[in-house]
Amino acid sequence: MNREVPPFVGLSPNAGHPPYGSPGLPGFLGVGHAAFRPSGPARADMVLKSINMDRLNTRKQLLAGFDNMRRDLDSSGALAGIDELNAQALDILTSSRLADALDLSKEDPKTRERYGKGDPKNYGDGAPRNLEHFLMARRLVEAGARVVTLNFGRWDFHSNCFNGMKDSHLPQFDQGLSALIEDLHERGMADDVSVVAWGEFGRTPRINKDAGRDHWPQVGGGLLAGGGMKTGQVIGATDRLGAEITERPTHFGEVLATLYRNIGINATQTTLPDLGGRPRYLVEGHEVMPELV
Repeated sequence: MNREVPPFVGLSPNAGHPPYGSPGLPGFLGVGHAAFRPSGPARADMVLKSINMDRLNTRKQLLAGFDNMRRDLDSSGALAGIDELNAQALDILTSSRLADALDLSKEDPKTRERYGKGDPKNYGDGAPRNLEHFLMARRLVEAGARVVTLNFGRWDFHSNCFNGMKDSHLPQFDQGLSALIEDLHERGMADDVSVVAWGEFGRTPRINKDAGRDHWPQVGGGLLAGGGMKTGQVIGATDRLGAEITERPTHFGEVLATLYRNIGINATQTTLPDLGGRPRYLVEGHEVMPELV
């Protein structure tokens, strides 16, 4: 891992409906494991500008003095996570590696054209349809990030589903995702980088009165690519309406165990202590998907 680049980057701009803009929360792991979010004004704070290294080191020493005093008063352990954040911030400030990865002007114009730009404005109460985030994700992984997430548009079409999908979402999403996968193969990165596109549930097989589809947890779908996995296959099946699973049900935990395996972590054996100090497995009760390995 390169400390000059955060291990977890969330390219997740704020959305009108907050969950649509969340890159995920660290839970009992603490704030030191939260996603670094470079969207918005934070981009301007990634370089030192007028402050030299001597002055930065003086500020670092002053901060350490205050933290030592506060640590004596802290019984929650929260400062340990803050220490990690401070170290991460200083690593970012003293290197241009992250800023360079986020600077798409350094990319080949032909590659940028291939990904496209999309629309940087939020779609309703959802996220932007920003195709440049797919390219930025690839650049961040090249720079040393281990996990990069992004959000794209708003898929909760309870009405006007066909126009919303056909005209504003599917063509753009297909362009960005396919460009990313092709780019990873061309750069020799496909076996080392896993790509996953999914949501938390599917949509009703029947169209409602507003020409939309509602929430349907019985069946959902996801796309996996790269990671050295055996791709080019469909795992599982539904009835002809897409309403019920008829073959090989797949749990989120199986996919997560497989993704952990792809980055060298055995999720069924690795544990982390929760807030009570009890060991918790990363994935409980689910194994790696044998069809993919």
